[in-house]
Amino acid sequence: MFASSQTSVRLSVACAVALAISAPALRAAEDDTLEEITVTAERRAQNLQDVPISATVFNGEELARRGVTDLSGIQNVAPSIVVNQYNRSAFVNIRGVGIAQSAPTSSPGVAYYINGQLIPHEQFIGQSFYDISSVEVLRGPQGTLTGQNSTGGALYVRTPDPRFNDYSGSADMTFGNYGWWRTLGAVNLGFSDDFAVRVAAIHETRDSFTDNIGPSPSQPGDMSNDSQRLQVAWNFLDGRLKTNWFYEHFDWKTDNNAVKRRGDTVSTDPFVIEEDALSFMTQEGQRASSELRYSLTDGMDLRFQASWQDGQTRDQTDGDRTATALPQPPTANVGRVAFASTRFVTWTYELNLISTHEGPVQWVAGAFYLDEDVPVTLLRDNRHTTDFVSSTSTIITEANNTSKSVFGQVNAFVTKELELIGGLRYSQDEQLYNRIALPGPPLPPGTDRIGPPAKSDEVTGKVGANYHWKDDSMFYGTISKGYKAGGVNLTLGTPDFDPETNLVYELGVKSTALDNHLRVNSAVFYSDYKDIQLSSLYNALPLTQNAASGQAWGAELEMQGRFGGFGFNAGIGWLDATFAEDATIVNTSTNAQQLVPKGSSLVFSPDWTLSAGAEYVFQLANGTLTPRIQWSHVDEQLATPFPSAATIVPAHSLWDARLTWNSGGHWTVEAFVSNLADKTWVASQIQNSTSATGGIIYGSPMQYGARVRINFGD
Repeated sequence: MFASSQTSVRLSVACAVALAISAPALRAAEDDTLEEITVTAERRAQNLQDVPISATVFNGEELARRGVTDLSGIQNVAPSIVVNQYNRSAFVNIRGVGIAQSAPTSSPGVAYYINGQLIPHEQFIGQSFYDISSVEVLRGPQGTLTGQNSTGGALYVRTPDPRFNDYSGSADMTFGNYGWWRTLGAVNLGFSDDFAVRVAAIHETRDSFTDNIGPSPSQPGDMSNDSQRLQVAWNFLDGRLKTNWFYEHFDWKTDNNAVKRRGDTVSTDPFVIEEDALSFMTQEGQRASSELRYSLTDGMDLRFQASWQDGQTRDQTDGDRTATALPQPPTANVGRVAFASTRFVTWTYELNLISTHEGPVQWVAGAFYLDEDVPVTLLRDNRHTTDFVSSTSTIITEANNTSKSVFGQVNAFVTKELELIGGLRYSQDEQLYNRIALPGPPLPPGTDRIGPPAKSDEVTGKVGANYHWKDDSMFYGTISKGYKAGGVNLTLGTPDFDPETNLVYELGVKSTALDNHLRVNSAVFYSDYKDIQLSSLYNALPLTQNAASGQAWGAELEMQGRFGGFGFNAGIGWLDATFAEDATIVNTSTNAQQLVPKGSSLVFSPDWTLSAGAEYVFQLANGTLTPRIQWSHVDEQLATPFPSAATIVPAHSLWDARLTWNSGGHWTVEAFVSNLADKTWVASQIQNSTSATGGIIYGSPMQYGARVRINFGD
């Protein structure tokens, strides 16, 4: 579709072929092989090569080797996933399915979990990305095994479990340009065979990449993070009852996003803005969960998890993005300051029965319940431009969401090689929306500000077959369906939006070759995407519509090799995701209904997502020295279905390099450079609203620095 894409593809394929050709010669010289990758997607620890899911899995060490320190970095190392930061939200889309715009009544299509605890909204999924044990990126609908239903996929983030009879810890410090300091510490206290505690904390600060030359005291883009985590593992009844208690507090502060105003006449430098208002964003909260797992018999476990989450975002923005726009009156003036507060108070409960024996039939059955309140306050002050004083436009709402579901899946070997899969899920959702205050003239007395609840339910499931050929290859085919609940729109009289569904047909191959030196996984799929929920703005107010249907063809290929000291990885994701029929929806830029013709691209659906990396471990007398180079490419994508200068996110390619010395025991020292060529690239496109003018968020320029880690104890 794009010339840059074709060039990138040829480069990636050429690199992959060269690496594959060189493999036999390298194999003869060295004996080191690939480590087994463990995945917990099916509620048990399994070898990734035995699980019929298109997935990318990283442990904490691998994430560090690839320089991934935050959620958005996942898109640089895994195919078919893109992450776009929009104001207070992180939008994750897998295979073109997920979420495209924030609304207090909508939910993501990609489910996000931390230690099995569902984080149901996109505002609070990035704050826990530290002290990581593993990250699992699951592509395609999920819902017959765990938690909440999803149309696009799931991200499972796990932190290290407390270890019994082990006293150890680590200190990890990173420092770099733009005043970047990141200090992470963790301590494990394994008091006995049955009781252990793990404590982890992070302190991180970084100056903005952008210089605000206006009179504002704020530097949008400045950030700080102070978060702490406590985990307690406590076993009873000779280990038959295992409990895990989790508590976390996060305090993420910035001077809000550095948004470059389109058509800026002050400076053409993408990293220079001019604002006069005080701007900030704080995302603070806490979450706690308890997980109990009891061995009912030698072949069956009962698992129960309950979680509570309370997170709030408070932010203030220079709505006109200038230091010159004047306040009202007169009404023609556009200077303004906007303030918003969004809080999520969520309870979730999950109950599972899980088979644990080694027989030919494995199964999971479960029930899930969610209950949450979401109070939202959106205020705009058109009479002041440097700080919020009083509101000239007020929106105060509160949503109550409940979700109930039952689910189950059975995997059965009917022969030694052939495994059949069957899973079902029934989901039932309800949303009440109280419009406490709305902009405009007062509502007539007696107006029902709540209205009837939005109710939706759906039966979804999964069927498939796996053929395990020898011990190192598996062929699989699956048909899976995911669902996302409907909901209510802000404006009275605006129709509710219906649920969306995604039916995916997938064929895949997983293989390990050359005596476990080379791993190759691939998948092809077709997606039938119905009643797409597309959130936008109408009269600058949130609006979610069902945008007809879409379809997608795609393929993914991942390779990983280890031949002695030499290691490499490559990932290719190809996607052709379009509207399957004409759709008429609101164009945010024109504030009017507009036709989206059949064949138009779906939002956040780049044709190509590519990555590759190579390293060599040199053995030294006092440890190892490992140089690594890696490259990533994300193709052009759209922020809304209407292509324009304000909605196109151009393609970008990035190179990173790092040099790591490991003592072989306690010490690791690393030097790194990210965005090696210092490319200027667009991370996100922000659309206009009445509260704030849109603009461009640029991605990180070249960053360089060093990282030091010390492990101590057992």
